[in-house]
Amino acid sequence: MRKKYLLEISVESVEAALAAERGGADRIELCDSLSVGGITPSAELMGAVHEHVGIPAFMMIRPRPGDFVYSAAEFDAMQKEIESAKKLGMNGVVLGILDSGCQIDVIRTRELVGLAHPLPTTFHRAFDECGDLLQGLEDVIRTGASRILTSGRAPTALEGAAMLARLVAAAQSRIVIIPGAGINASNVAEIAEKTRAREIHSGLGSTLPYWSRDYKKFEAEVRNLAQVLSRLP
Repeated sequence: MRKKYLLEISVESVEAALAAERGGADRIELCDSLSVGGITPSAELMGAVHEHVGIPAFMMIRPRPGDFVYSAAEFDAMQKEIESAKKLGMNGVVLGILDSGCQIDVIRTRELVGLAHPLPTTFHRAFDECGDLLQGLEDVIRTGASRILTSGRAPTALEGAAMLARLVAAAQSRIVIIPGAGINASNVAEIAEKTRAREIHSGLGSTLPYWSRDYKKFEAEVRNLAQVLSRLP
């Protein structure tokens, strides 16, 4: 039976990916340096996750921390990272490019989406820096991306729930809106109810520090999230 909700968990190690899988995650977002929002993981990490983890893994494509306006050299690096993701068996990519006016860089994003094909592309929380999120939604749709990860331009998804609900309604069946930021077992039901989103993203940073190596606790927190989602209508 198809699950009503999909739970994506961001991780930066094989151990965390395995813990997320045991806890009931449906997909992982594989990154390095989650403490700065995540950057591209190493080829070694991608290969190890592909070998040992059974659930789909989407790879972060972000050459550096900081803003999302990239130079020609950085854009070239992103292209190479996408090619590496495909060769190493990743199931999707996660990226975001803005122009100097903090709007979606439609042309270059579309180029990366095309390069990633047939892997699906998630446009990450660079989206939240757009001045007009509803226009940003239309721009991302034009790129061919499959999903948008967003907090509704709020510090947390719960605080941004009203905007997230507007985005979900506007997106209809054209693209998937994934709430993320500050989501845990204590608030995920309220976020799901208010936004009507069917995919949920969490790094559990509001529950556990990113540097924690307590994978049993991480697994338990993922399981708590998954169990709450499994009980929702």
